[in-house]
Amino acid sequence: MANHAAPRITLHPHTRRVRIFHRDILLADTRDGIELHEKGYPHRQYLPQFDVDMSKLTVSTTVTHCPFKGGSTYYSLPDIVDVAWRYEQPIDEMQVIAGRLAFDASQMTELVE
Repeated sequence: MANHAAPRITLHPHTRRVRIFHRDILLADTRDGIELHEKGYPHRQYLPQFDVDMSKLTVSTTVTHCPFKGGSTYYSLPDIVDVAWRYEQPIDEMQVIAGRLAFDASQMTELVE
């Protein structure tokens, strides 16, 4: 019997409404999210940059590299460092998340309706 391991990462495009709030400030609102499921991590909503209020975020000095997604750039709010990240040039298998932002839902209010 063949042993087919489940993939480490799966991507789930959807049209549910996703809103991200910091306190009562709306930072993102879209119906064009991609939910990323990665083993060992909470599900993340990757949102198109044009649906994020980028004027509220500043580029952080943090840069990381994930062998399964690629290099990421982080963004901060005035009172929360590294609250969001984006993969500008993800690995080939993750191109669908290129330029999209994900937020740390443990520090924000994330509503998926």
